Amino acid sequence: MATIGDFDPLNATIPATKVEITVSCRNLLDRDTFSKSDPICVLYTQGIGNKEWREFGRTEVIDNTLNPDFVRKFILDYFFEERQNLKFDLGIPGKKCGTIVVKAEELSNCRESVMMQFCGNKLDKKDFFGKSDPFLVFYRSNEDGTFTICHKTEVVKNTLNPVWQAFKISVRALCNGDYDRYGVHDFIGEFSTSYRELSRGQSQFNVYEVILFYSFVSQSSLTCTFFRKSYTFSFKWFPGNPAQPTSLHYMNPYQLNTYAMALKAVGDIIQDYDSDKMFPALGFGAKLPPDGRISHEFALNGNPQNPYCNGIDGVMEAYYQSLKSVQLYGPTNFSPVINHVARYAASVKDGSQYFILLIITDGVISDMAQTKESIVNAASLPMSIIIVGVGPAEFDAMIELDGDEVRISSRGRYAERDIVQFVPFRDYIDRTGNHILSMARLAKDVLAEIPDQFLSYMRTRGIKPSPAPPPYTPPGHPLQTQI
Repeated sequence: MATIGDFDPLNATIPATKVEITVSCRNLLDRDTFSKSDPICVLYTQGIGNKEWREFGRTEVIDNTLNPDFVRKFILDYFFEERQNLKFDLGIPGKKCGTIVVKAEELSNCRESVMMQFCGNKLDKKDFFGKSDPFLVFYRSNEDGTFTICHKTEVVKNTLNPVWQAFKISVRALCNGDYDRYGVHDFIGEFSTSYRELSRGQSQFNVYEVILFYSFVSQSSLTCTFFRKSYTFSFKWFPGNPAQPTSLHYMNPYQLNTYAMALKAVGDIIQDYDSDKMFPALGFGAKLPPDGRISHEFALNGNPQNPYCNGIDGVMEAYYQSLKSVQLYGPTNFSPVINHVARYAASVKDGSQYFILLIITDGVISDMAQTKESIVNAASLPMSIIIVGVGPAEFDAMIELDGDEVRISSRGRYAERDIVQFVPFRDYIDRTGNHILSMARLAKDVLAEIPDQFLSYMRTRGIKPSPAPPPYTPPGHPLQTQI
């Protein structure tokens, strides 16, 4: 007996990247009377629809310290196309209760584990009345050159020749799957090695000289992609009076219209990937003041010399203000705004920037041939196009532009790659009226193809990831965030 499953695109899950989050704290508020605090960090994640916070996991408790470096990590699925809010709770009330340092690194697909055992011989005596109480601390270097703790052994009391218990650790946690990560001698008392050397087993090559304490340091050779992405927002002006409820641009004082919901759904996600968060916003299909000329490429903020808006909130404000000043008018031409973004993309081909054009439209298109030619030309540029259809219209033309089934072509020339993603917003509306859930569903689906489109351009051009730049740290201050 055979059964056929029904594929639900709204609930389909795209394979995620695994991200490891490491937490440290500095200068925590001391809540104990006769000793220092015993901190623990609890991570909460937020639901999409109801915004409810749920506990994801906890670190270990570290006794008697105000500067904990937690060994236990949080491993999360990372989705480019979703907003994933996190909350770190240390249960310390107070306005200024210290700082928290959160570091994240994408994990490799390595599934190996290794069993290791260490012993010491003639370690330095540190106690006045007895011998030392040694323990081992293992650190893995991060992509920015800093180090995070990845394992800590037990303390062996009162000995200069300790034998620590054997322990099992994943190769991913130890060196993120890179067997040849080397360490660099930094402070007296540290030694460096690689997983490949350790894996040779007990030998003369696995004896390391230390003076102050026994610890493990590994040096990362990974690089990370840090490309600046630029986004352009473009609106189709549906004919009708925005003051009337029949218009898709109707400004309801109690809720967002469909255009605004689509903009905010996608914009709230992608703005976090833009370095300066300044977005050009264009309109097409309107008569402009003062002479009533028809335009398919006008600045929503009214400044054609500088159409940039500050963040998604700035784009929203420019959209609302333009509704009060322009007269909605047909026809609907896509090619001018596509060519507008393509001109910028054509000037930056070294991989330092990638451009994304978001078009929100009612589905009618008057320049189909010119639009197809514009897309074919843009397919060779560092550029992607997202089209969100709003309203009840048929979207056959938009589906043709998407090119998922048949690669788009113009005058016998096919697009080098698929750069268009189209979705109709109505397919993602929650039946219970939960607009937050509707917007999250839309953003998840409409952004799903962007990472692959981005990587396909870089790979075909042979553009390799640049080394990760060091994190910005104010002079004299560590990289930190107030709790």
